[in-house]
Amino acid sequence: MSKKVVIAGGGVLGTQIGLICAYHGFDTTFWLRSESSIGRTTPKIEQYTKMMLDDLAGAKALVGNPMGGYLYPKGMISDWKSMTVEKIDEMVKEGEKNLKDNIHIELDMAKAVDGAYIVIESMSENPEAKIGVYTAMKDLLSEDTILCTNSSTLLPSTFAEYTGRPEKYCALHFANTIWKNNTAEVMGHAGTDPEVYKEVVKFAAEIGMVPLQLHKEQPGYILNTMLVPFLSAAQYLWATGVSDPETIDLTWQLATGAPKGPFQILDIVGLETAYNINQMKPAAQQEGTVENLIGKKLKEKIDRGETGITKGKGFYEYK
Repeated sequence: MSKKVVIAGGGVLGTQIGLICAYHGFDTTFWLRSESSIGRTTPKIEQYTKMMLDDLAGAKALVGNPMGGYLYPKGMISDWKSMTVEKIDEMVKEGEKNLKDNIHIELDMAKAVDGAYIVIESMSENPEAKIGVYTAMKDLLSEDTILCTNSSTLLPSTFAEYTGRPEKYCALHFANTIWKNNTAEVMGHAGTDPEVYKEVVKFAAEIGMVPLQLHKEQPGYILNTMLVPFLSAAQYLWATGVSDPETIDLTWQLATGAPKGPFQILDIVGLETAYNINQMKPAAQQEGTVENLIGKKLKEKIDRGETGITKGKGFYEYK
């Protein structure tokens, strides 16, 4: 079977998905729409490559530490119990090679998807954009190619008819900092072939993820069904002037012991993603609603280039 994986899109999570596939030995191609997309994606590849390898090398300090079993990069190390400093050094060396040799960027869609084992669509949460990609791609895919969406909130049944292969189409959703938070939610639709579903579960495990299997379609899967209302509540407090992001985050961290507050999480997710999710709510288009106000305030930050951690500034500044 082909070891070629194609990532359609080079956003925050799409970049991480491609890198974790490359790290685990899959020949990985990013299909991007334009030269300007390459200019935006290449720095992300460099940034996340460094973060992944730094965390892998940093795991040497956790060997023999009782907390090591909780803190090591789980998406990069499969067996922590037998890990040694020497083994980690070997893994870093192999990881550097894989993350250099297994990554390709292609603007020509036909070349990008030719002979692919699996294509993971990781475009923005914009239904029209996704439909456009599926429509352009459906006649270019090999007969056996599996197509997945990494959509955070949209159902695969919404798009299945546009893919040209509904039986080989399902959702495969990852969490940010994929090399540490190694979850992969697998969600089919009514027309997904059960054998294809099993193959996607197998693939998720092969790239270091823990496959989390959903038994039915659910907007937001498991994770975002819980996370989105939490982040929306924090944005409500900010947009309506109840409190500022720093105080809201501090409140959550002190009261729950959580390592990060909602606005720190939003910076990781990316404000463009948060904005797109907010704008899908009907109330966001109605003047005077809280959703409309949240959208306007997020758009102001996006227009200033304050889109999150990858740009060095979101609700917080990052060096």
